[in-house]
Amino acid sequence: MSEQRRHRLRLEISREAARLFWAHGVDGTSGDQIADAVGLSTRTIWRHFRSKESCAEPIVTQSVAWEMTTLREWPPHLSLEEHFEERSRRFASEADPLETADIGLGVRMIRLGDTEPAIRTAWLMACDQLEREMAEIVATRLGLAVGDLEVRLHAAAASASLRVINEYIGAALLDGVDPREFADSPARIARAVRRATAGAVGDPVVPSAGAGAGPGAGGPRPGPGSAGPNGDGVG
Repeated sequence: MSEQRRHRLRLEISREAARLFWAHGVDGTSGDQIADAVGLSTRTIWRHFRSKESCAEPIVTQSVAWEMTTLREWPPHLSLEEHFEERSRRFASEADPLETADIGLGVRMIRLGDTEPAIRTAWLMACDQLEREMAEIVATRLGLAVGDLEVRLHAAAASASLRVINEYIGAALLDGVDPREFADSPARIARAVRRATAGAVGDPVVPSAGAGAGPGAGGPRPGPGSAGPNGDGVG
């Protein structure tokens, strides 16, 4: 099986497991039920997952995949506000129903993690990956090594703030808050990153005068005048 096919199958299993976990709880869901929902043998489920609880991991990771990709593709000439706003508008116009549904399932699993330690573990694993992505971004924009202590501290603080925002907005939507209340979520994300990094990350990065145009040339510095989806996939 190719890696791409394996990823698709794991994600499909995870979708059905998440639906069952949300409807019946983790204790009320068996591996056999997950297998029946996907149309596979229970043995196949265990070939792809070490436990029934771990079936939640792909859908939880999928719920922050947009943020990971957006951070990865943040161009140096844009502020975080500008970049997230542009990508959020693009997602709203281009996302297919399955992507939106996956985000909704991920939000439900994050909420379920409040009472299910194994599901909470899946969420924290996804947040750890987000922190690693953030470290790469911070290092590039500050012109430092990924392992630099300052980079690691900024990445840890920024990713923690993103975790809290995801949990806060997701819980509010599941509690019935109007999604329009979070139309400014891209700006909230940018503000959280700025505050968490004491303003070190968020501005455009431009090369010093006369320096080469390569990444970090002449040392990054803020550009002049610089200052996610909004969660409506939750039904």
